[in-house]
Amino acid sequence: MTNQTRYALIGAAGYIAPRHLKAIRETGGTLVSAYDINDSVGIMDSHFPDAAFHTEFEQFESHIHGLRQMRAGVDYVAICSPNYLHKAHSAFALRAGTDAICEKPLVLHAADLDTLAEIEAETGKRVYSILQLRLHPAIIALREKIRAAPAGKVFDVDLSYITSRGAWYHASWKGFEHKSGGIATNIGVHFYDMLHFLFGANTENLVHHRSTDTAAGYLEFERARVRWMLSINRANLPPQTPAGQTTYRSITVDGEEIEFSGGFTDLHTLSYRHVLEGNGFGLSDVRPAIGMVEHIRHVPLQPDQGAAHPALAGLVAA
Repeated sequence: MTNQTRYALIGAAGYIAPRHLKAIRETGGTLVSAYDINDSVGIMDSHFPDAAFHTEFEQFESHIHGLRQMRAGVDYVAICSPNYLHKAHSAFALRAGTDAICEKPLVLHAADLDTLAEIEAETGKRVYSILQLRLHPAIIALREKIRAAPAGKVFDVDLSYITSRGAWYHASWKGFEHKSGGIATNIGVHFYDMLHFLFGANTENLVHHRSTDTAAGYLEFERARVRWMLSINRANLPPQTPAGQTTYRSITVDGEEIEFSGGFTDLHTLSYRHVLEGNGFGLSDVRPAIGMVEHIRHVPLQPDQGAAHPALAGLVAA
């Protein structure tokens, strides 16, 4: 499959970049230019060995503008950089005459969406976000089940996500709230988007616990009451976690476990296909989740309000 779509990529040495490289290749596109301040980008050899690579943003910027002047520009800039740079890199892409496909979270502050909307209007280009859980077959099936439920039915949901991280996490940009947005934003924003996608508008947002490695709280949506907990502390893995497993992901709806652990590796490719077909998720799609996590980041704790996640009683946190 070849579509002749040309891409540039920002953040080629990052954790998530291989999924974007795979998606570009599997949708028949071509990577022509990439940038990262780090040069550990050997993964590019198995995807696009002929792509130009830069460790200075000025060189990358010059290359993109040069391609445009030669009428051989790029169609999309894929953005895999640290969270706090997403807004600036998305703005760069738009002003360089390309659309952008950006990793989550698209921005850290809801007001930044307004800025990007203004630049979209000025340039006629668009920013698309990776909201991969909206494309997961199990989540789509659950949404149909919810829609088929009697009017007025409100579901009880428990969300648990523990993904163990070592000391390196806190020393990296991810450990600094002003760069990552904190735990709820960095590891949880796509879950909040999923909850909005499934259950409608968020009507209540209480936070019971918030630390550098764990957050927990209570949410209400039009059709759900949600107790949630997110953590990167391996001490919070539940006792039933198999030996050697470092991640635990669980969503129950009215006590029924929703199995969606599989299928994640192909969701970026599917996301790219949706963008190419004109069905990508834009600024208005990400706004509810960005608003939720920004609120979670700053709202005063209310541990005695709303229903607490059952694991909160035995919580181990920094």
